[in-house]
Amino acid sequence: MGDHAGFEEFYHRSAGLIYSTALRVLGSASDAEDVAQDVFFLLWEKAPMYDPSRGKPLTWIMTMTRNKAIDRLRSLHRRSRLQDEVKLESGSEEPLTEREPFEDLDHAEKGRLVRSAVLKLNKQQREAIEMVYFNGLTQQEIASRLREPIGTVKARIRRGMLQLKKMIGSSL
Repeated sequence: MGDHAGFEEFYHRSAGLIYSTALRVLGSASDAEDVAQDVFFLLWEKAPMYDPSRGKPLTWIMTMTRNKAIDRLRSLHRRSRLQDEVKLESGSEEPLTEREPFEDLDHAEKGRLVRSAVLKLNKQQREAIEMVYFNGLTQQEIASRLREPIGTVKARIRRGMLQLKKMIGSSL
């Protein structure tokens, strides 16, 4: 497939630059490491798609890194908003540190209820919802991984969320 030795050399020369670019956008070392790993994976897969007439290789790589980091940042913000919405809908606005003795038990029960409902979705809906909400992927990343059109991914997520709402209803 590719030149393993050449890619290893490339990795050693560019890992610091890719990581620091992602870190500058994200401000989190662990998120920057994840993005750097994603970028190297994409570079390995998409190296044949590089077009020298469109710019220098370093420009292409830094653009890819920046875009992946921004996607990650958006995903983290989306996840945070979702958690805030769930907290508001469940009527639980107090900080997590000030819990009542049985609140953890209630939280665990709700978690089991959600997991159970997610498992009842069809395979495509469950996979898309797990990828976006539990793995933090963007819809575009999911479409790419599943090799499906973005509209299909969006529809699966939407229909899955509607199914979850019907199944869980006011239980939360």
